Amino acid sequence: MKTFRHSFCDPFKPDVIELGDVKNQEIISRFEQMPWDEIISRMGKAKESDIHYSPSLEFEDKTTKHGITISAVGTSSLEEFYVFYKRPKRVKKFFGLIESDDPEYLTDVTGQTKEDVIDILNALINGKYDFLDSKIK
Repeated sequence: MKTFRHSFCDPFKPDVIELGDVKNQEIISRFEQMPWDEIISRMGKAKESDIHYSPSLEFEDKTTKHGITISAVGTSSLEEFYVFYKRPKRVKKFFGLIESDDPEYLTDVTGQTKEDVIDILNALINGKYDFLDSKIK
C-alpha cells in the first residue's frame, strides 16, 4: 500500500495547508468530498484582494515523488479542473545538447472534468506514469 502526502490551497488563506499522509485507497474520496462548487461560489462573491489562488488539492507519492495537483476553476460555479503533473524527469536543454535531471518537472492540462480527474488520480495511484505523460503534456 502506497502512502501519499497531500495538501490543500484554500483561496482565502495565504499559506498551503498540509493535510498529512493519505493512503492510496482514500485519494479518490478526498477529491470527491472537496466542496469545489461551494468554494468557487464563495470566491465569486469575495473581493479579488481576498483571494490568493484557485482552490487546489495536491497528492504526491512519497516514494516516487510523482504528484498531481488539481485546481478548480470557475467564475461563480465549478467550470473545469486544471491538472498539474509533477515528477522527476531527465530533460534536454539547448537544442538537446545538454541533459539534466529536473526533480520537479511540471506539465499541465486544462479543461478536465471530474471523471477525467478521477482517471488521472487512478493512474497516479497505480503508477501508470505513461498514461500521465501522454494525458498531461
